[in-house]
Amino acid sequence: MSIKKAEAKSLKPGTYFLIEGEPCRVVSVEKSKPGKHGAAKANIVAVGFFDNRKRNVIMPADRMVDVPLIDKTSATVIADLGETLSLMDSDTFETYEVPKPTDEEVASKIELNVAVEVWNVMDTKIIVRVKT
Repeated sequence: MSIKKAEAKSLKPGTYFLIEGEPCRVVSVEKSKPGKHGAAKANIVAVGFFDNRKRNVIMPADRMVDVPLIDKTSATVIADLGETLSLMDSDTFETYEVPKPTDEEVASKIELNVAVEVWNVMDTKIIVRVKT
């Protein structure tokens, strides 16, 4: 599992970090100023990468959080296996299976021999978009 550490105050909308072990995309970050006796706080709203659940966390702005490293690759769809798709990596020519995308816009564009962008997040591969 490839994870790095970052401070909560360095997160920006569009970046990813782990909330309770689930990779989430940051939607908004609000930072409060430190008070008389306390540290600055970060109010982070994020959406789960796999389950699309909205999550809200409040933590000290200088707390270290886990940030997943996302490996982005290109692949070609070579077979439709019902619930999954068989893909061939464009660089290594390795074949593997991924679940069909849940996003209707992406799923409607998938057909045989089309190039797709695949993200490997925490050892789970998912089709993010169809290349044109």
